[in-house]
Formats: sequence, structure tokens, C-alpha cells
Amino acid sequence: MANFEAYQEYQRIEDFEEDSPPGEEDLLVHVPEGLKGYPFDHSVLSEQVCRSGLSLSRGADPSVGRCTARSRMENLVDFTMLTSCPVVPLVLLTSLVLFHISLDRPVHIYHFHQKNGFACMMLSEFFELVQLLFVVTFTTFLVNCVDYDVLFANRAVNHTGPGQNPLDRNKVTLPDAIVTGQQCTQRIQENSWIIFLLIMAAIFWIYRLVKVFCNVLSYWEIRQFYIKALKIRMDELCNFTWQEVQDRLISLQREQQMCIHKKELTELDIYHRILRFKNYMVAMINKSLLPVQLQLPLLGNVVFLTQGLKYNFELILFWGPGSLFQNKWNLHPKYKRNGNRLELAQQLSRIILLLGLANLLLCPFILVWQVLYAFFSYTEVIRREPGSLGARRWSLYGHLYLRHFNELDHELHGRLGRGYKPTSKYMNSFTSPLLTVFAKNVAFFSGSVLAVLIALTVYDEDVLTVQHILTLITVLGVVITITRSFIPDEHMVWCPEQLLQCMLAHIHYMPDHWRGSANKSETRDEVAQLFQYKAVFILEELLSPIVTPFILIFLLRNKSLEIIDFFRNFTVEVVGVGDICSFAQMDIRRHGNPTWMSAGQTEASVYQQAENGKTELSLMHFTIKNPRWQPPQESSVFISHLKEKVHHDAQGGPSTQLLLSEAPLCTSLHSNESASGPDNLLASVLAHPVLTASGLQGRDHRFIPPSTAASAAASVLASLSTSQLAHSSSGRSPGLLPSSVHPESTMYRSDRTIIDSMTNSDSRIQKNSLQSEFASAEMSLHAIYMHELHQQSSHPQRTSGQWQSAVPMRDLHTNTGFQGHSGLGSSTSVPTAVHLGGWQEEEEEENEDDQEINSGSTPKQGTGSSS
Repeated sequence: MANFEAYQEYQRIEDFEEDSPPGEEDLLVHVPEGLKGYPFDHSVLSEQVCRSGLSLSRGADPSVGRCTARSRMENLVDFTMLTSCPVVPLVLLTSLVLFHISLDRPVHIYHFHQKNGFACMMLSEFFELVQLLFVVTFTTFLVNCVDYDVLFANRAVNHTGPGQNPLDRNKVTLPDAIVTGQQCTQRIQENSWIIFLLIMAAIFWIYRLVKVFCNVLSYWEIRQFYIKALKIRMDELCNFTWQEVQDRLISLQREQQMCIHKKELTELDIYHRILRFKNYMVAMINKSLLPVQLQLPLLGNVVFLTQGLKYNFELILFWGPGSLFQNKWNLHPKYKRNGNRLELAQQLSRIILLLGLANLLLCPFILVWQVLYAFFSYTEVIRREPGSLGARRWSLYGHLYLRHFNELDHELHGRLGRGYKPTSKYMNSFTSPLLTVFAKNVAFFSGSVLAVLIALTVYDEDVLTVQHILTLITVLGVVITITRSFIPDEHMVWCPEQLLQCMLAHIHYMPDHWRGSANKSETRDEVAQLFQYKAVFILEELLSPIVTPFILIFLLRNKSLEIIDFFRNFTVEVVGVGDICSFAQMDIRRHGNPTWMSAGQTEASVYQQAENGKTELSLMHFTIKNPRWQPPQESSVFISHLKEKVHHDAQGGPSTQLLLSEAPLCTSLHSNESASGPDNLLASVLAHPVLTASGLQGRDHRFIPPSTAASAAASVLASLSTSQLAHSSSGRSPGLLPSSVHPESTMYRSDRTIIDSMTNSDSRIQKNSLQSEFASAEMSLHAIYMHELHQQSSHPQRTSGQWQSAVPMRDLHTNTGFQGHSGLGSSTSVPTAVHLGGWQEEEEEENEDDQEINSGSTPKQGTGSSS
């Protein structure tokens, strides 16, 4: 590997944000020119030997603590000499080897933890092979080895023999419907298509077998690394969170200097290694670069992104033959130069065309496999739970659209899981009167027929022997179940704006035009692109082999030049990490958006800006999830300004005690023993604007001034940021989320009492769980707050009545400090409209103060606001 001096030829971006520790700022370089480095030094062992003073070859120079290239190779060849060296302990040497092997594949380290260790991973790999073998064998058996004339009683069977009951001579048994082995083999040999498909399946199965064997070796190395280097036994792995594993990785690097180009391994370094390609995919979806939105006749705008299409995207861009990346960590040098962009675009277009034609050629085989797999996977589920097709799931496009930069899989799944309930409620709030009438009548007719059949069956069970009677009963039951799902609950009252705000608290991203349009069908259709029916998911996967070739050939090829420019303009190299997407650096100056609190801090053009505030929200999410991470200077300035803005706005908002005591929703949650502190906190912020808009009196019989979700969120965030950590042993920096909360709240005192009363064996797991819940709640509050400020910046006319006293972000450091001005609350004007609800009623003449009240469209204003 080239020494550090080799990097001096690269041009460094001026004032670019880095993720390296202090003193290593010069290690971050841009990649407009060729790359000559490898993110992990193959000679880690040699470097350790040199540092320990050993000289195993003529090229080693222990006096300077470095080794020449030749000495590194010789040290690797003479690796066995180290085991007998008294200077390097065998245990340390084993740890070094395992750490070097595993650090080259951090994705496997993460997956090893998430998939619960070696035994579970190998068992899954084994059953994948068995499953493939079973599907191919069982399908071949059904096609060639079953006599369906006998099975369907189209041909009579006569059982004769001594002792045979005459009544059973015509009874068909299962062996009667199965042909002999010789006949089955003959049928297979006579069908050339079957032989060809079996050969293809055998080749693929052997390929999978070899891959599983390689994975076994890889996972065994990672298992040894966990045991010997991280000191985590396999039976204890499920008790460790990923944050704890990550902390041990960082400590190991600090103690043994595995990566010689960095003194310390940061949390962002690890995330970059794990999410290198996923960050690129998130950025390309954010910039609308990938052709996943299609304009179809009659259907309009349709989002189509399946597992097969995503696999082809990754094959073309990252790891396939002819891809843009020459290995798993380096973009090919030719894609970093501007001179031959047109030629490279034409080359990429040809690769896409060839891959599209290959997909078109393999379409029949992939389609057959998709149909068989879907049939074996979902038929029993549909028979047992027909309504499961009407259940919803987050689409693959939704995962990429809603994902933060540098957000791990388990963090994303946990966040979307918390947002499932409010999003389902929002989607269920839309009903079609025409479809409801149709469903009621279909359910009536089907139920009538089914009732008669059931009554006849009860009267005489011989009715079941009538041909297709069981099939008819089953089909009618499925039809009734499906139609009932389209009939809304007559006693349920929905508030779309409230539900949309609850949904935003968890998914964190929402287009601007959704605000105030929650009750429109256009908004509902766009949410459905992120939150699709399971039946739609299955249908898309079945159509994927047919649609994918046409998307590649006719749509993705036209994006070739844009893709080349994207990777050239938005790729940076971090020494010790490799090439990564520059958006993953969360650099406010380069990719910030002025309307997302980055005014005065960003120099990004419209092309460089991340859409929907993804840079700012991703930075806040990563900071909250990794409280020990030390942000670079630009990021620290943004976070500090945000804190100042929160404290400034909190003084004009309700107190935390008022939020927790006055909101009716919070009062109901307090009575529920299963409700946790974070859930109560988030619910109080969402419910408080509706309560204050209703004009109800507080417990002290005083009128509660109207407020917004932003002011309520700022009040809670300010109380969180000013409280101190209950247990400093947890290692959390006094940043955004402490584990103890404002002393005014009895709810949080009870949570702290629980923590204090935990035993040593249980406190770590339960405390980590509680801190994770609070971190998620705090990020939800930040999402609500930042979206409100974004609306204020983008559409000042909508919020001018509410934010007259608000201080711009860039002026906070001159006008107010962390405590702000005590007189802010008196200068805040009374809002004339409430953002959270958005339902306006006519002005009531009976109101003594002639004040407009914003409340729900129905008297049941709190309905549907619970998440």
C-alpha cells in the first residue's frame, strides 16, 4: 500500500468536513484523481511487529517504527515466526489476525451480531439450500410423478385381491395417484425442457453450496474475533447491543492500533464501512436519480422498486462485472476524472443494455421461480388469514426514501416499526363510499349462501361429499373476510392532520405539500407508495422479472451520464475507510439546505443540496444515536445553533410540567401501566396544541394559551438538554439526550427509580433499552420541531402570526445565549391557526372572548392521535 506521502497529490476540498479525530484533519481527501490507497493495510501484523521492535527482515527499520513494502511481504510470508516470538504474545497475535480479517468486512461483523451468531447464521444458510432443493424436487415430482386422472377420479381404480373389502375396491388412495419410479424417470427424460431447467437449478444450487462453504469459513473467523478480541462469548451475544459491540471495537483500535492510518476509530468510520453502498442508494433516491417512478396510462405516477430491480441496480453500480467500483471499497479511478465522462457514460450504457438483455433472456426462468416461491410461501397464509393480503408493509422504496444517511438496518426497522401504527391509522381514515356500498352487498350475498351451506352441513354431513362443496365454502369465507376489510367502523372518528403529525414523528420525512392536505386523496396515494398493501408487494415481485428488463433498457440507460456525474461529484475518500458518498459525511456546508436551519452555514448549490432536509435530519439522528461521537467543527456549529434556537423558542412555549399534566391524552397514558416515559412525552407534545386550541381550562382553572407543536417540542427538548445524566457510568456525553429528565416530571422520577432499583445483572440491559426509547423520542421531537421551522422558513405567510418573535437561526449567537431572554413569552403573539390539527370551526358567538378555536372536525378531537 502506498505511504501517506502518496496522498499529497490529491486535491483536498477547502474547509471540507471530516470525521477523523482532532489532529487527523489532513487525512480526508477528495477523489477527482486516481485512487492509490487501500482502506485497510494488509500489513497490519508487520506494522505491529515493527512497533514492537522486531526485525524479521532486512527491510525493517524498528528505529522509525515503520516497515518497507518488502519487509511487510516477508513478514506476512514468515508469519509462523511470530508465534514463537516472546515479544508478541500469542493471544495478542491471534486478536490482531482476527481483527485484520474482520475489519476488512465490517458488514459481516454487523450482520453476525444482528443474526444472533454463528449457529443461527449457519442454520439459515443450510435451510436456504434445503429450501431450494425442496422447491425444485417437489415441483418436478408434481409435474412428472403424479397421475392427475386418478387423483381427480377421472379414471376408475379397481382394487382386487384376497381379503379386499368390496366397498373399498373403487376407493382412491394416495399411492394410486403416484406413478412408479421408472415411469417418473421416463417422463423426465422425455421432456427436454425439464432436463434443461434441472441442469440450470443444479448449477445454481452448486454455486450456492460453494458460497455457503465460503461463508462458513468467514463466519467462523468472525466468531473467533468476537470471542478472543472482543471478549464476547456466543451464549452472551444476544445480551449485547450493537452500540456495546461498537464501543468494544473502538476500544480495541485505541489499545492495539489495528488501523495504522487512524489513531482512533470513530463511530462514523464504522458506519461508513457498513453502509457504504446503502448510503449511495439513499442519496440517489433522494436526488431522484434512479428511475423508479413511472408514468403509466390510467394509473398515473407509479413507484416500482422490487428486490430484483434493486439487485440489478447494485449489480451495475457496485459489485457486478463492469461496475463502477473496482472492489468493495474503491471507486474505479477512471470515474473520478472529468475528461472522459461521455465515453464512460456510453460504456455504462452498454453494460446496462447487456444486463437488461440478460434479464430479458432469463425472464421465463425467474418468473417460474417467483411464482413457485410465492405459491409455496403465501398460499397457506392466505387460507388461514385471508385478511393478511389487506395488511400493509413499508415498501422497498419507502425504506430508501425514509432512511437517514448512516442509519443501520436495525435502527431503521425500529423507527419504521414505531411508525407502523399511526401510519396504518392514517391510511384507514380514507374510505370510499362507493366501495363501501359494494363491499356491504357482496358480503351480504356471500354470507347468505355460506349460511345456507353451513346449515345444510349441520343437518346432514353427507353434504360435504358433494363435489366442490368444500371449495365453495372456503371461497365464500375468503370473500367475506376481504369485503369486511373495506367496510369502515361506524363508531370510529379520524383526524387526518393529527394522524399525519403522529406519523411524521416517527418517519421523520414528509414533503411540504402534505402539510394542510392530509385529507386529500393525492396525499393518501403518495403515502401508499411508501406504505403499500402486502398484496401489492406480492404482485410487484411477480411482475418484476417482466418489468425489470424494460426499466434497465429504456429508462436506466438514459440516466448513464447523470450517474457518472453523480459518482464523480459526490464521492470522497477517507483514509482508513475508502471511497464513500459525500452525502454520508453529513456536511452542512456542502450539502445543507438553507430552508432547513442551515442558512448562513451552507454553500451548496441546488444540485448539491440534499432534498427534504436529509442532511440536517441525518446529522441530528446520528448525533443522538451515537452520543459519544465528536462531530466535526461545521456539524458542531449547526448542533449548537439548533440548541440555542430550541432554548430560545422554549421560553415562549408551555412548561414540561404543563405538557405532562394537562393534555388529556397524556392523562390517559398515565393510567396505563404499559405506557413508558418516552411515549407519554411524545404524546403530550402532539396532543397539547389540540388541547390549547380547544380553549379548555387547566387544572389551576386558568386559560391555557394556544401553542404549536414546535413550541411544545422546544419546551421538552430544552428541559431534556438542561437535565443531567443520572448515571455517568453509561458514558453518554452531556449532549442531546440524558437518561434522567426534568425534575418537574414525576413520570421520569419513577423511571429513574426503576433504574436505581435494578440489579447489576439487569440494569445494563434495561437501562440501554430505556435510553434507546428516549433517544427515539428525542429524535421524533427534533423531527417535529425542525419540520415546523422549515415551514416557517419556506412559507412565512402561513406562520407569520405564530412566529413574530422568532429569532432567525443565524442571529441567535448575537441576540441570545443558551438561556435566552426571560421576556420572550410576553412578546409572543397568540397564534391564529394551529399547525398540528388544521381543522377550523366557525367562530362561535357564545365565546365570551370572541376568540377563534381550532379543534377537530368532530367533538372527538383526540381520536386517532395516539400512536
